[in-house]
Amino acid sequence: MKTFDEKHIKNIVLIGAAKAGKTSLAEDMLFEAGIINRRGSVEEKNTVSDFHDIEHEREGSVYATLLHTEWRNYKINIIDTPGLDDFIGEVVASIRVADTVVMLLNAQYGVEVGAELIWDYVDQYKKPTILAINQLDSDKAHFNQTLEQARNFFGNAVTVMQYPLNQGLDFNCIIDLLKMTMYQFPPSGGKPKKLPIPPEEKERAGRLHNELVEKAAENDEALMEKYFDKGSLDEDELRQGLKIGMMKHEIFPVFCLSTRSNMGSGRLMGFIDNVAPSATEMPAELTEVGEEVSCDPKAPVRLLIFKTLIEPHLGKLSFFKVLSGEVSAGMELENPRTGAIERISQLFIADGKQRHPADRLKAGDIGCTLKLKNTQAGHTLNGKGASGAIDPIRFPLPKVRTAIIVSNKQDDEKLSEVLAEIHTEDPTLEVEYNKELKQVILHGQGDLHLALIRWRLENVYKMQVEYQPAGIPYRETIRRPAQASYRHKKQSGGAGQFGEVFLKIEPWYDGLPPVKEYPVRGTEEVDLPWGGKLVFNNCIVGGAIDNRFLPSIQKGIMEKMNEGPLTGSFVRDVRVSVYDGKMHPVDSNDISFKIAGMMAFREAFHQAQPQLLEPVYDLEAVAPEEMMGEIMTELQTRRSIITGMESNNGRQVIKARIPQAELDQLYASLRNVSHGKAKVNASFAEYAPVPADIQKKLSQQYEEQEPGSK
Repeated sequence: MKTFDEKHIKNIVLIGAAKAGKTSLAEDMLFEAGIINRRGSVEEKNTVSDFHDIEHEREGSVYATLLHTEWRNYKINIIDTPGLDDFIGEVVASIRVADTVVMLLNAQYGVEVGAELIWDYVDQYKKPTILAINQLDSDKAHFNQTLEQARNFFGNAVTVMQYPLNQGLDFNCIIDLLKMTMYQFPPSGGKPKKLPIPPEEKERAGRLHNELVEKAAENDEALMEKYFDKGSLDEDELRQGLKIGMMKHEIFPVFCLSTRSNMGSGRLMGFIDNVAPSATEMPAELTEVGEEVSCDPKAPVRLLIFKTLIEPHLGKLSFFKVLSGEVSAGMELENPRTGAIERISQLFIADGKQRHPADRLKAGDIGCTLKLKNTQAGHTLNGKGASGAIDPIRFPLPKVRTAIIVSNKQDDEKLSEVLAEIHTEDPTLEVEYNKELKQVILHGQGDLHLALIRWRLENVYKMQVEYQPAGIPYRETIRRPAQASYRHKKQSGGAGQFGEVFLKIEPWYDGLPPVKEYPVRGTEEVDLPWGGKLVFNNCIVGGAIDNRFLPSIQKGIMEKMNEGPLTGSFVRDVRVSVYDGKMHPVDSNDISFKIAGMMAFREAFHQAQPQLLEPVYDLEAVAPEEMMGEIMTELQTRRSIITGMESNNGRQVIKARIPQAELDQLYASLRNVSHGKAKVNASFAEYAPVPADIQKKLSQQYEEQEPGSK
């Protein structure tokens, strides 16, 4: 295929709420450029972009899909993304490698929830942004209302570039304020007629054109001087000012579309060619240590892998952006993160499931290759002369979790392999093999995200699985000192077993005074793997127990701390002082004192006012002010403690502390009460005491499951 130089490559990502028309716009762009000879539709399941079975079943995008088109000697790489927050990882990676964001807004519904949530990532990367108001041929289309919502949400950077003359079912005309022309489309869409602006629209068009000129001029001193001298700017000067403003994130041009009728896509592509920045004009990428990597075709080769896709009959596909240099088939590149050398056996330009072989790709271009063994999404590949990794893609943290089991136990090992493979494709899915809870736990972005994973396991990998509630990693401790003793005695035909241990346990905390009742002959502090401490004191005098048996006593105590007496959870923050005991000259051995130490600890623990602790999280919920009442009510019904409220960018922020046991269901409930407009983040804060009624209930459940636990 034709190789484009770095100045004639434009990389765009299509984002927006579900059903905003992203996939249809991509289809129009390919059709207008002659890449395809017939436009497909989502409903007919024949679009270039949505080609996976699950996308056909859902009639919507689930994966980010790479496409390309050629328009007037420019190559436009297009990434079509899903519109649901559950698949946000696909969107974040695509925004990272794009140079311009095209956000679609549905003229029927304005700025929808999906657009609001995605915008945080666009704003974070400060990507040049175009707003495209779609579905202007709907009977419920309302351009002005959508424009007002956009300005309320995105700010004064929203700049009208076009407006519809006749929105609604008869829509076929767009007034273009850059060219001061009216485009009139035939009923089938496609190439429009260029007509003069109707007399009745000249005043409005002139006023909006002047606003556009002022907006373009104010971003550059030289243009501002020309504007003052001439009172206006010509078309080339306008383009220059618009590009500067877009790159400063201070101009978001607004375009008009009907993707269903193929109206407006050609003009949008022309603007992308002429105004949207290429990779060479964008700020340099940074390595992890802050070194700049400019988009220079003569520099050493650097690739940023942004997506991995595993196809059953093809293997592992890795999608990348060429950040610098020129990559060609047969090159060997180093992954600085893993140290692996990867051979680029083949290069492809992608159009959905179609891949076109390419000999080379220059800086700024996007492509894919096959069978990289030790390289994942977010990794860097360096050619000779390049070193260090590019600052990685930062994927959002999971919000929900579930335990997973296979119906056929023989598939346990296969499940591990398959989940590792899915995680390679989808870094926002985290897989945890929790030994403490004895569960395999999936952490995902939402219930729909987890439902998709289950669909893939059952339909692609042919594994029947079940989802179950994920356990809570409780901790156990004590609230007061207690003493206990235990004699282990066992007689059999030969040598018997005998060991007796007297010990005292106390709650441990930083600054706890030394033991006064008994002489301490030695102390060992153990930092527990699950948090907290065990402080073990040897207070034996007079040789009641040989020193050689003390490690066995401690081992028995540790075994019981691994499975606490109250609920089987880990025990933490206890000081144990072994102060007396008895031995037998023949029958005493390590196992005897291990059992005696374990049982004495258990008896003392039950007398020491045991306390169950639960993980508590710091939570931040961001939502429109009118929804604060419902969100506050929902939080308070889930044992939350509100710690603060503040206003941020016209939205309210609630901060709270919430137990993990309540957090698992909170995300779905807040999504419901806020109609999807609440954005929730949570991070672990501390372990805190469980209320007495809940502790009693959990302890009783454990006793019923483990009859010998008490």
